[in-house]
Amino acid sequence: MAKTNAARRRAFEKKQEQVRAGRGPQKKGELAEIAFIYKAESMGLDVAKPYGNSNRYDLVVRSGQRFWKVQVKACGFMVFGHYRVYAERMQRGRAIPYTTDEIDFLAVYIIAEDTWFIIPVRAFTPLRSFPLYPRGTPDGGRFEQYREAWWLME
Repeated sequence: MAKTNAARRRAFEKKQEQVRAGRGPQKKGELAEIAFIYKAESMGLDVAKPYGNSNRYDLVVRSGQRFWKVQVKACGFMVFGHYRVYAERMQRGRAIPYTTDEIDFLAVYIIAEDTWFIIPVRAFTPLRSFPLYPRGTPDGGRFEQYREAWWLME
């Protein structure tokens, strides 16, 4: 029986690797949104998902009398010691940076580190992309102050 269980376990783990490798950006983004909702709700924030995908933001967070438009991004792999965040959307094949009129926060989930960066849009505009260093840098990194900064939405 142990051999059968070991074989079943190896087959299951192999299938899981194939599933993870086959996830495209759409699925990764959907899973990041679910993770955001779970974390924010567990911290006492109210979260709503707008109908459809035509809005510039993914979620709406209510805190007291305030409503925040949040765009969720997920980063899955590190390059040269950092994760690259693309703070832009695609429209007719062109990359367009987010603006303060479109979103209030960029919530970046670093999958491998299980870490969130809650970054106000004013902190990164007009940049289209920027690096995040969840394992730290000597100078702390430009966006380190936004690591797990959920309190900014209170």
